[in-house]
Amino acid sequence: MIILGINYFFHDSSACLIKDGELLVALEEERFTRKKHSIQFPKNAIEQCLKYAKIDSKEIDHIAVSIQPSKHWMKKLIYCMSLGRKMGPFLSHELKGTIFKQRDFNKWLKAFFSGKHKPEVHFVEHHLSHVIGTYYLSPYEDAALLSLDGSGEWSTLFVGQVKSGKIERFSETMFPHSLGSFYEAATEFCGFKPNYDEGKTMGLAPFGNPDRFYDEVSRIVTVSEDASVNIDMSYFTYQNWSHRRCSDKFYEVFGTPRGKDKPFLDHHHDVAAAFQRVLEDKVLEICRILERRTDAEYIVLAGGVSLNSVMNGRILRETRFKDVYVMPAAGDNGTSIGAGYYVYHEILGNKQRFFHSNPYVGNAYSKDEVRNILEECKLPYQESKDVCKETAEILRGGNIIGWFQGRMEIGPRALGNRSILADPTLDTMKDKINAEVKHREAYRPFAPSATVECKGDFFDIDVEAPFMLKVCDVKQDKKDVLPAITHVDGSARLQTVRQETNPRYHQLLSEFGKLSGVPVLLNTSFNIMGEPIVESPLHAIRCFFSTGLDVLIIDDFIIRK
Repeated sequence: MIILGINYFFHDSSACLIKDGELLVALEEERFTRKKHSIQFPKNAIEQCLKYAKIDSKEIDHIAVSIQPSKHWMKKLIYCMSLGRKMGPFLSHELKGTIFKQRDFNKWLKAFFSGKHKPEVHFVEHHLSHVIGTYYLSPYEDAALLSLDGSGEWSTLFVGQVKSGKIERFSETMFPHSLGSFYEAATEFCGFKPNYDEGKTMGLAPFGNPDRFYDEVSRIVTVSEDASVNIDMSYFTYQNWSHRRCSDKFYEVFGTPRGKDKPFLDHHHDVAAAFQRVLEDKVLEICRILERRTDAEYIVLAGGVSLNSVMNGRILRETRFKDVYVMPAAGDNGTSIGAGYYVYHEILGNKQRFFHSNPYVGNAYSKDEVRNILEECKLPYQESKDVCKETAEILRGGNIIGWFQGRMEIGPRALGNRSILADPTLDTMKDKINAEVKHREAYRPFAPSATVECKGDFFDIDVEAPFMLKVCDVKQDKKDVLPAITHVDGSARLQTVRQETNPRYHQLLSEFGKLSGVPVLLNTSFNIMGEPIVESPLHAIRCFFSTGLDVLIIDDFIIRK
């Protein structure tokens, strides 16, 4: 049985293939179009999934789509009428958008399956694609469930549990009451692109004083006893799809917004800090309700807001839940996978579970393919007999490398196969990479990768963090040892690496540890600001020669400038 999962309705469009419960491949459209957070129909991703898995379209039995376009339709119409003269932008975005998206899907479906073979199409509710799909990838049998994003069909928050195989929905919050949109407004205020740059707001927050605006921001959000959320809409204009998300009242209370590429002022730092802290505190309120209502030992998080790794770290430390599972593609890019597993388990009734501990579910290039590309580009290269040992020596020499290996990761975090790597013990390395390679804001931190065996020696965390989605503290006596990955507040967004999951990256970390005494590397995504992570060797070569990278390593091949 083969299921094609698709996210085409929202940003970060993607596709995946599931065969008899096993995730064969999952790809994001942005990696091929080179347009970050692509909203285009994932035509390339679908074709590449089939090519990589060597599956013909005739073999597809089911298509799982991470949206129910008709769900909450009447609620949308009633809400639209309530906007009065302000309904124009809303109509354009919601109604026309829905019609055009459905038209594109139906057009593709008709063309792609032009013969007699027609797979059965299942439209899966967006938050079920998020959180139930994620649950089926987790190692837990019973779990508390929490999904948060800007909005799905109309829902912004799903709270529930899975117990003895039964899914129970405790409550749901509807647009415009949205923690995701609440945080997007702060992102816009700080001069970033909302719905895309929330990670920048999270990184900016430690530079501010959360207490300055905390009381005012906290009053904006109320969590009810059933864990639903209410937002004071007088601070916002996103509810009618205005050209901006913040109202005049927002500016009166919090000050002048930062213009694009303008310097940060103190109140920008303080707004980021307050909105980050309030987001954490309100989500912790919801988690405590889940603690009371369930006896689950674990919690599954999903939706774009669950990419807030600082929030996830606090959930881990400040609740009774033993661990938090967030899939590597927790945003809309992962809903193609979630919809596929929802269909496999809930609609088709299959019981077999697939634990998604491996984020390397993209495509790969063989050694011969890489060699041919290097020779076509007329690039001199060295084929290493021990690439991990040689790379560790290159890194220890203070070089910044592009590291391209095996199957591509899914999600926004590079996890050791499409990564830029450097020595985290050098106190100038953070500024050097930001200025010469990534060309991004100087304040933004870099994350560490560490072998799972040594995580407790350097970081204050008891559980594993394989997808770089849990922020923890760097141990006090290691902050000076790891200056390039220790953020201003002493924290780090850690990735733990198992030999079983990524043997080559684990070996590289171990070899670097032999030379430095620190089996930890600075790891950031192999791209420059504004571009998606590289997909192919050609993308890697272009990035290498257009940035301050010192060495490029693809498979066993070492390329120098």
